[in-house]
Amino acid sequence: MRLRSFLWLVLCAITGWGVLHAQRPFKDYPGVEYENFPLPPDWQKSAEWTRARLRYSSFLAPHGVPDGQRRWTVDYPRSDRHLLEGIRRLTRIDTRSVEQVVDLDGEDDVYNWPSLYAVEVGYWKLTEQQAVQMREFLLRGGFLMVDDFHGTIEWNNFIAGINKVFPDREIVDLDNKDPIFHVIYDLDDRFQVPGLQYVYTKSVFEYDGFEGKWRGIYDDKGRLMVVICHNMDLGDAWENSDNPVYPEKFAALAYRIAVNYWVYDLTH
Repeated sequence: MRLRSFLWLVLCAITGWGVLHAQRPFKDYPGVEYENFPLPPDWQKSAEWTRARLRYSSFLAPHGVPDGQRRWTVDYPRSDRHLLEGIRRLTRIDTRSVEQVVDLDGEDDVYNWPSLYAVEVGYWKLTEQQAVQMREFLLRGGFLMVDDFHGTIEWNNFIAGINKVFPDREIVDLDNKDPIFHVIYDLDDRFQVPGLQYVYTKSVFEYDGFEGKWRGIYDDKGRLMVVICHNMDLGDAWENSDNPVYPEKFAALAYRIAVNYWVYDLTH
């Protein structure tokens, strides 16, 4: 009995260790725009859901910052934490106050965070191994939202990466009747959401990205796995939603889109 009890305790300890280490802990990273950004007072409080941000390599540095490996941090973490606060206010989802940064590193951690967001994907650089893991993540039920890339050149660079993930799946324009536009808010009357540059230029587009595009990739059962916000900058809209110079109409639509997209992911 003593040996059996001892073995049972060892088994419980191993199981408990595995549960505690199944998810990597939260970690803050320096961004290209923000460093030492203050953490919310409840950042250590656990919750049922948070949104992950994809960390990737880039072939071009952003905003004059020499470190090209930090392009994934554009608008981070201000936009992430504003968004999560918005999800708390606008839904009943038990949401953590801080994001989770994840990697396509061959480990299993990415599968713990099914809602994934990536910015500036017009400059991402996915290896074949990372593309394989992204495909596995999405086919297992994961959800990827890409945002903040503009014009023909950035679109072509994004396509070069996503075609490694799904060389045999079509990117389609999303129909207004798609459930993703009606799961919480009815969003038939969408419009192009610009970044903060609108305040200074009064232009809603960048480069030759004259029209906002709402696109996606479906799985074999008709579930959206990838949602693509091209020629738009919802991340900037969340980031600047408390900035009095940024128009409220853009921030309001950006939050409604986010609520619909993440609730869709949780229910489909």
